[in-house]
Amino acid sequence: MLIIKLGGSVITNKKKQSQFKPEVTNNLAKEIKKADKELIVIHGAGSFGHILAKQFKLKNGYKKEGQRMGFAFTHAQVQTLNTLVLKYLHANNIPAVSLPPHAICMLEDHRLDKIDFEIFNNYLIKKLTPVTFGDVVLDKKHGFSICSGDLLMEALAGYFKPEKVIFVMDEDGLYEANPKVEKNAKFISSATVEDLKSLSTTISSYPDVTAGMKGKIDTIENIAGYGVDTILINGNKKGRLYRALTGKKVVCSIVYGGGK
Repeated sequence: MLIIKLGGSVITNKKKQSQFKPEVTNNLAKEIKKADKELIVIHGAGSFGHILAKQFKLKNGYKKEGQRMGFAFTHAQVQTLNTLVLKYLHANNIPAVSLPPHAICMLEDHRLDKIDFEIFNNYLIKKLTPVTFGDVVLDKKHGFSICSGDLLMEALAGYFKPEKVIFVMDEDGLYEANPKVEKNAKFISSATVEDLKSLSTTISSYPDVTAGMKGKIDTIENIAGYGVDTILINGNKKGRLYRALTGKKVVCSIVYGGGK
């Protein structure tokens, strides 16, 4: 079994509110179908979630009355994105089923306190494909907060110990610096956890309430601690997700689990 995350930067335009990329999403769905693997799919919130969440300051929890509607608006938008993702998975004959985090998770001080792993397992047993996503979720300490796709990726990887996890991004993989800012940033094709600890990254200039690449590196370090390899690929390049899913040679970054 594998777990993949379709990044918000790939399936949406993160600069513009709620702008979806149907062609890219359809191409990724085609590659998922072609690979014919047992999967859990996670997708980011992209511009459907991050812009509103930042506007209403949802990451810091409930502080004032207006945030209640901000919570509701943000959830409605990420649910809309989830419906669009399901549309293209279904169009490619993938039996995808939505598992909204707000209904199956609870946070405490921004960390996952509870998640219903068994429901994922039950769908997998029935040969259905669970699809979850970055969402706003109740938080025991703060009232509510953000449950990112990366947080879900880490939790599910720890529970299922998949063959590998795959982050589908809008870059070829990891770099020693932000390639959008530094054109000569060195590409990292493979790394260990120790390499990641010394990696210097810069936060994306786009609105991102989940800390951008820095947060992703922390997540990957934790996944490696479970002995699971992480692959990062460019979802805008046709064929790369299929090759990563099927173990073929592909342009990517791989972070080895277990300190290889």
